[in-house]
Amino acid sequence: MASGAEPQTNFQFLSELLLTHPKSSHTALDSNIVSDRPDQVAKVVSFPTAQSLEPLKSLAATNHVIVRAFERLQQILQANGDLHLLEFVTVSLEEERLRIKHALSFLERICSALQQNGCAVTVIKSLDHWPDLGSDLDLYTDADAARVVQVMYSQFGAKLAERSWGDRLANKWNFVVPGLPEMIEIHVGRLGQTGEQTAFTHSLLHRTRVVTIEGLSFRVLAPEDRIIISTLQRMYRHFYIRLCDVVDNARLLDSREIDFDYLHSMGDTSGLWEGIATYLMIISEYVGTYRGYGVPLPSLVTESAKFGARSVRFRKDFLRVPIMPHSVNLYAGELRTLLLRGQLRNSLRLSLLPGLATAAALEMKITGSDKGIW
Repeated sequence: MASGAEPQTNFQFLSELLLTHPKSSHTALDSNIVSDRPDQVAKVVSFPTAQSLEPLKSLAATNHVIVRAFERLQQILQANGDLHLLEFVTVSLEEERLRIKHALSFLERICSALQQNGCAVTVIKSLDHWPDLGSDLDLYTDADAARVVQVMYSQFGAKLAERSWGDRLANKWNFVVPGLPEMIEIHVGRLGQTGEQTAFTHSLLHRTRVVTIEGLSFRVLAPEDRIIISTLQRMYRHFYIRLCDVVDNARLLDSREIDFDYLHSMGDTSGLWEGIATYLMIISEYVGTYRGYGVPLPSLVTESAKFGARSVRFRKDFLRVPIMPHSVNLYAGELRTLLLRGQLRNSLRLSLLPGLATAAALEMKITGSDKGIW
C-alpha cells in the first residue's frame, strides 16, 4: 500500500483483509478465525506502510471493522516480522477492545434495568458487528416511551439528547449516559426513517434469542430481522453501505441460518422485499469480487433484485447507493405497498420523507449539518 493512499485504496485493502482468504476448512467469514497459514494471507493482500496505518485505522473504525481487520493485519505483520508496524496495530487493537469492553458493561446494565422495570428490550444492529462495535448502542422496545425515559433518568442519570424532526417521526430517543462515550439510541415501537414500519415490529421481541458475549448476556434479533433492519438502515435511510454491513451479512448468509420464506413474507408485507433482495445481491457480488464466489442466495432473491454491486460506488468512506433512480424507486415501492395494505398512518409518515430530505439538504448547505432534521 503506497504512502498517503487514497481512501478508496484503503477501503479496498480492508476488503481484501476481510473477504479474501485462503482455502480452509473454516467458515468463510468466521470472525474468530483468520487462517491456518498467516503466511498465505500475507501473499494475498497488499502490504501497508507506516504512513498509511493511521488513515487505515480511521477508515476501519468508521466502517466498524477495526478489530476484525487489524486482527488479520496483526497476523500478516507477525508472519513478516515487521515489529514497527506490528506495535501500532497491537496498540490500536488493545485500545479498541478496551472501548468495547467498557461499552458492553454499560449496555448489559441498561438492558437489565429496562427489562426489570417492565420494558422488554432487545439490542439491534450494535452487536451484529461483533467482535467489533458501532459508535452508538441501539435498542428496540415496545414499552411506553415515558417509562423508558423514566428508567434511563432514574437508573443512569441519563440526559435526553435534542430530538430532530426525524427522531420524533421515528419515535426514537437518544440518551447521553454519564461515563459512557457512546450514545444510547432507543427505538420505541416503530422502525424506519419516519417510523413507518410496524408490520414486522410486532413479532421482533418474540423472535429474539439470548447470546453471551464476554460473559455478559444480551437479547438479540433473529437472523431474518437483522437483515430487514440492516436493509432499512442502508437502502432506505442512509443510502450507503459500510464494510461491516457486507462482512456481517455475508457471515450470516454463509451460515445458512436464514429462513428465506419468512424473510420474503415479512419483506413483502412491509414493502421492503425489493430492497432486501437488492441489498443481498450487492453484498453477494461485492464479496465475490474478493473471494471469487458470492454468498448463497436462492432464486427468490436473485430474481427480485433490482441492481447489484456494479451500481454502487465508493465515495466519502462508504459504498454509496445511487438515489436517482434506484433509491427513489425502492421508496416508491415501499409507499405503494403501505397504501395498498391500508396502512394510512404509516403511509402518511413515509410521504413526509422527501420533504425531510429536502430540508436536510438545505440545512446541510446553510449550516454544514443536518442534525436538526435527521
